[in-house]
Amino acid sequence: MSEDRSGRRGDEDRSGRRGGEDRSGTRRPSRTRAGNPARGNTRPRQANRPNPAEAGLDPARVAARDVLRAVRERDAYANLVLPALLRERRLGERDAALATELAYGASRARGVLDAVIAHAASRSVEEIDGPLLDVLRLGAYQLLRTRIAPHAAVATSVDMVRAEAGPGKSGFVNAVLRRVSERTEDQWVAELAPPADRDPVGHAAFRHAHPTWIAQAFHDALGADAGELDELLAADDARPAVHLVARPGEISADELALVTGGEVGPWSPYAVHLDGGDPGRLDAVREGLAGVQDEGSQLVARALVEAPLDGEDGGRWLDLCAGPGGKAALLGALAAVDGATVDAVEPSDHRADLVRKSTRDLPVTVHTVDGRSSGLEPGYDRVLVDAPCTGLGALRRRPEARWRRRPEDVAGLVVLQRELLAAAVALVRPGGVVVYATCSPHLSETIGVVGDAVRRHGLIGLDTGVTVPGVPRSTRPTPGRDGSAGTHVQLWPHRHGTDAMFFAALRRPGGLA
Repeated sequence: MSEDRSGRRGDEDRSGRRGGEDRSGTRRPSRTRAGNPARGNTRPRQANRPNPAEAGLDPARVAARDVLRAVRERDAYANLVLPALLRERRLGERDAALATELAYGASRARGVLDAVIAHAASRSVEEIDGPLLDVLRLGAYQLLRTRIAPHAAVATSVDMVRAEAGPGKSGFVNAVLRRVSERTEDQWVAELAPPADRDPVGHAAFRHAHPTWIAQAFHDALGADAGELDELLAADDARPAVHLVARPGEISADELALVTGGEVGPWSPYAVHLDGGDPGRLDAVREGLAGVQDEGSQLVARALVEAPLDGEDGGRWLDLCAGPGGKAALLGALAAVDGATVDAVEPSDHRADLVRKSTRDLPVTVHTVDGRSSGLEPGYDRVLVDAPCTGLGALRRRPEARWRRRPEDVAGLVVLQRELLAAAVALVRPGGVVVYATCSPHLSETIGVVGDAVRRHGLIGLDTGVTVPGVPRSTRPTPGRDGSAGTHVQLWPHRHGTDAMFFAALRRPGGLA
């Protein structure tokens, strides 16, 4: 018998208990009466008000399907929908683990799944009804990327469709998934992916479930190390560990690791890694001693504090793009230790409230204004511009995001990034430092923006690598007008186990008398 990734026995029919297979392998009808819930009602059902037609169905798979449906129908974010749904339905640890694996995994692998489904169905996925497509993606993911037994993956998918839409459509789902099950993922890739010898980037993109344009952006950002693309995409397609940040002055990383059962991170002095689970249930997180933050983001905040100034640090720090507040909270904790203060800027009312919540009891003042025209008094010693970006560096934590972004998104974001960096230059004092960061390795959003700022504003590029000592293969020279604009740091999932964060430290010339 095989086990799926949550540790369940894969040959167990977990729809189970209602119906089964006849001798030909065709699923027998469930005895539950089919229901017809209104299309478009994508709110998670309350745990104490289940759909009667779905009584007896596997709760983990139903939860995963409902996440996929919310993403498809109302552009919801899987990493926001799923935790709330799991709490609402009170799924146990094993069911929650399976629901998480299926919802996030099917969201990440959508490109591969859709290509396989379209081939097996002999029609494009756009021609398949949305509710059926959700179940087909869920079933195909189980067949191709888990160790769940094929008969269980097919049967539970058929049961879900039958309960909601009746036997006619369930027969279609049964037929498609049985065709999907005839090949392994590697065999489907060999048949459907662009040939590796003629289109190596396209082949790698298909194999690791990334749009080709994103794989090409990664390839370009790797530069001389483009041979690592396959390894990078594989790491970006894997389920990431949970990263916690220990709040300085409250708890150390060693202490946080001890109370959570995690491991101290290798790069940030505040990082702790967990294999999984719901970090919101940890006492240290609930009590405000720690937060959830990728280790790469922690290094960005640390870089701002560690970057060398010209003159003394007067303790005026600014986070110009603060929402939703993770870096502002770490900066606020470091400011409290150092006797500094932080102004945090966020134009969205909702996100500004999140910043206030995350920085409560810290020396942080939140301003609900546009960072490009904040009205703040210039003279800051340190300014962080964690600019809005495509988010290509955090795709592993936002499983559906890779299929939402488009190449044409980049140009508009670059304009915004340049405007925000120009505003930061106007707000920092002579001799002060601006750290520009993006959660994207796209060259237009990274060295393109930095190089433009150096040329336009006469900034001095610093050796950003000195702010993150001991992080191997992370620092590179930044091209500039004179051949170099200092160095920048580019982190990668396959090298550093972090999101693909980019950051560069820039000093405004002049200094203090």
